[in-house]
Amino acid sequence: MKLAQLLNCLASPELSGDAGIEIESLCYDSRKVAPGALFFALRGVKSDGTEFVEAAVKGGAVAIVADRPCACPGVTVVVVPDPRLAMSLMAAAFYGTPTRGIPVVGITGTNGKTTTTYLVEGIMEQAGVPAAVLGTISYRFGETNIPAPNTTPESVDLQAILRELVDHGARGAVMEVSSHALEQHRVDGCLFDVALFSNLTRDHLDYHLDMESYFKSKLRLFTDLLAPTAEKPLRRAVVNLDDPFGPRIAEKAAAPVLTYSMTGKADISVAEAEFSVDGIRCRLNTPVGEISLASELLGRFNLYNILSAVGAGLALGYSKEAIRAGIEGHKRVPGRLERVETEEGITVLVDYAHTGDALENVLSTVSELKTDRIITIFGCGGDRDKGKRPVMGEIAARYSDLAVITSDNPRTEDPQAILEDVRAGILPLGLREYGLEELAAGFHEKGFATIESRRAAIRAALLAAHPGDIVLLAGKGHEDYQIVGTEKFHFDDREEAAAALKLRG
Repeated sequence: MKLAQLLNCLASPELSGDAGIEIESLCYDSRKVAPGALFFALRGVKSDGTEFVEAAVKGGAVAIVADRPCACPGVTVVVVPDPRLAMSLMAAAFYGTPTRGIPVVGITGTNGKTTTTYLVEGIMEQAGVPAAVLGTISYRFGETNIPAPNTTPESVDLQAILRELVDHGARGAVMEVSSHALEQHRVDGCLFDVALFSNLTRDHLDYHLDMESYFKSKLRLFTDLLAPTAEKPLRRAVVNLDDPFGPRIAEKAAAPVLTYSMTGKADISVAEAEFSVDGIRCRLNTPVGEISLASELLGRFNLYNILSAVGAGLALGYSKEAIRAGIEGHKRVPGRLERVETEEGITVLVDYAHTGDALENVLSTVSELKTDRIITIFGCGGDRDKGKRPVMGEIAARYSDLAVITSDNPRTEDPQAILEDVRAGILPLGLREYGLEELAAGFHEKGFATIESRRAAIRAALLAAHPGDIVLLAGKGHEDYQIVGTEKFHFDDREEAAAALKLRG
């Protein structure tokens, strides 16, 4: 594609050089530049992309996009106010705007995004719209399954993936939209039909610094990216009114809003709900009449995910029958209260809950379903928001008969320092603290333990459990790795739990 064609999507670029050159690829990493590439010099948290322009040119870049002039003899330079925004818009153009002409649902919020993508996928499939799904677990459609290093990839990668999945037959798309992606304009080249807001609780404050900044990043999906256009004039927002931030989003949304609530008046509300170890049965009031459905998902927080998905189905104009069948047909979401098979009479659940709110949601659900004790194994990631660590410690200890603090992904932090941050939230409760050797004999008094090795923690907890107990492995969910230092090792909570159960022999 000619550079001039890509420049058409920008407001007022300053061009130095030849706009008629052919662009073979787009790149934001100088180490991956190939001949004929357009290189985007992005400002990062720790580096400035203009420092790598020389390396990009040596690699074969024929044009540079930056936020200030660069001395590049013989290379075309495009100066724009925001290279990230330019990259997003140019990437969409380069890959033929894959979200044009298909329904696209974007889901944002702290918790529930992944489960909701699976539910919306099921609804779209029942409506005859096979959809690609992009999110925390993977980017996938049909037999194509691409590992997900980020919830929402960089714009160049995102548009390339969407192009690939659409070319493979996807006729719709459902995607998790992270706050980082919104802040960094990764999805500005996407044409959304429906935007969903689930909730907003403390997370990523190492990046956003405060809740108001976190909120404003989420808000962009409903203001900047949801305004009706000639291409997509019938856009809709779906908003959870039970979350304190929900009414603010509903008020500021650039498109008509469908609201949902479990506790008050809304467009979609709960007439009746029943929760059990077998799942959820409910009757919902909606603008198109009552919808009755049953789901194998567990707990009240999953009913919120169902309400959100129902809203998406209604916003897209699908029938009540397609919505019901789509939700009822979805049986399992990887790492979201996923069961580990056991014949021991112990219920073992693996969940991705890695924020205070998510952990409380899961544990309150488990508390409603329990027949005996609750044992929770959890940790907090290193190089991330430290403020949530004592909060999660307190929540785990309050709901559990035994809370075991262990490593999550310590990254470059000292694992023991992370454990101490979590432990600080438990100590004021005055609970008994067990050692690893003590747990080998079981436990009879509510308490907690601190075990750095996640493998050792899982084994100790499962060996201490007895029939009737629920054991929750929280924090990593579908992840099949652990990051220690800068290295990534294979580690899957589901595999580790299965191996530990065999030791009970």
